[in-house]
Amino acid sequence: MSLVVAGLGFGCPSHAQRVVVTTDEAPKAIGPYVQAVTAGDTLYLSGQLPLDPKTGSIVEGDIRKQTEQVLKNLQTVLAARGMTLDDAVMAHVFVTDLSEFSAINETYAGFFKTPPARATVEVKALPRGARIEISMIAARKR
Repeated sequence: MSLVVAGLGFGCPSHAQRVVVTTDEAPKAIGPYVQAVTAGDTLYLSGQLPLDPKTGSIVEGDIRKQTEQVLKNLQTVLAARGMTLDDAVMAHVFVTDLSEFSAINETYAGFFKTPPARATVEVKALPRGARIEISMIAARKR
């Protein structure tokens, strides 16, 4: 894991210092963005696709398998800051087929003791042919 200080973060809560979070254990960003950024006690995680961190390829399998990989990737980025999915306060789920909503929910529920607030939106397409992408906001418990 490596951390890079990105600046003072004016406009962030209480002018908190922004810290860019990157870890080699999660898939590398496939565009001009970082895996996550902290501002104070809040961690903003970029959308994760169902990419295998070792190969960078979409995992094979159904929506359950893709959902599982996305959540594992998010867990890995959270762990880079000493956090877990229990610290998540908001998730944004993007799917290419809302008819898979029940299967997504079944897999998703297995990762949380108490799930965060969430929005789910159907989109026409996702990068690399993925069927699901999830971004997240987490807050460190005090």
